[in-house]
Amino acid sequence: MITETHPFLFPDTYPPERLGPSEKLLFFDIETTGFSGDYHQVYLIGCVFSGPEGWELIQWFADSPESEKEVLTAFFEFLKGFTTLVHFNGDGFDIPFLLKRCGAWGLPYDFSTAAGMDIYKKIRPYRKVLGMESLKQKAVERFLGIFRQDPYSGGQLIEVYKDYLLTHDKSLYHMLMLHNREDLEGMPLILPVLCYPDFLEGDFRLKEEKLLKKVSILGEESPVLCLILESCVTLPQPVSWETKTAFCHGDGNCLEFRIDLANDTLKYFYPDYENYYYLVYEDMAVHKSVGEYVEREARKKATPQTCYTKKTSVFLPQPKDLFSPAFKKDYKGKCSFAEYHPGLFEDRKVLMEYVRYVLE
Repeated sequence: MITETHPFLFPDTYPPERLGPSEKLLFFDIETTGFSGDYHQVYLIGCVFSGPEGWELIQWFADSPESEKEVLTAFFEFLKGFTTLVHFNGDGFDIPFLLKRCGAWGLPYDFSTAAGMDIYKKIRPYRKVLGMESLKQKAVERFLGIFRQDPYSGGQLIEVYKDYLLTHDKSLYHMLMLHNREDLEGMPLILPVLCYPDFLEGDFRLKEEKLLKKVSILGEESPVLCLILESCVTLPQPVSWETKTAFCHGDGNCLEFRIDLANDTLKYFYPDYENYYYLVYEDMAVHKSVGEYVEREARKKATPQTCYTKKTSVFLPQPKDLFSPAFKKDYKGKCSFAEYHPGLFEDRKVLMEYVRYVLE
């Protein structure tokens, strides 16, 4: 086994302390001879960590098939000094692969001592927001405006490693180590993509609220609510996407919602319908204490479907019971509405509930 250690310049792109104490973070990446831990080997493991002298990069290289056991042992013994393991799709490939290789050699190691932070899994729920067809590491780099010159893929280097085992050519060795080192250098560079889950899962304050008008191709006007929210997190690149409720745009530390309001006549349904009459000609329900004075042929016992009053106004779509009274188009309507008025979101708790509703 060959071990190399180098100083590492950790880029000032994303505060590593958001992931945990810097001295307890370990970034890692592996190189293998294939995709199955049952039939192939790991020949190189590289890590980036914060040591006494600053950030460093360490690599363990199997210079023979038998030294794979030494590489695994060195890595897992080193891992014991850290509590957070940072990787890109390690849950899907690297970690299961290493566990199978430990099993093949009868080594008693696992990852129970360190919590995993998989960058890929963290951003996967936000693929629509990011507008990316692929979430491979190189695709994330391109999204962030990072363009690394890496002429080889891990798969292409398998044959290079096989040639190295036959020749022990130093130039092949340096090629293999350089590829792994550049992958490790790329991992901190893509950490800013974590700003998107940080941004969307965090708190906001209302910066501006305004009512706009949208004009259809037929010239019809409809009201649109514009909410501009402010976060303590800044996005590296602007993004726009649509949910069922709103058009969303994130830029810098601001998130803008544009929500179509309903200029309509909606119904409020009384829950205790047994205490109401439905007035046939007025198309509304009144309490029995009032309905007793209405002629019998003009009133009926209210049902859950007919126990309502109507109101014409401008309404905001909402999760049920966030604002009261809640209106609907009909009794079985899945969408609930609140009558809109300026200042509806003055309560920060209510604002955050609505933000979560829109984002979901």
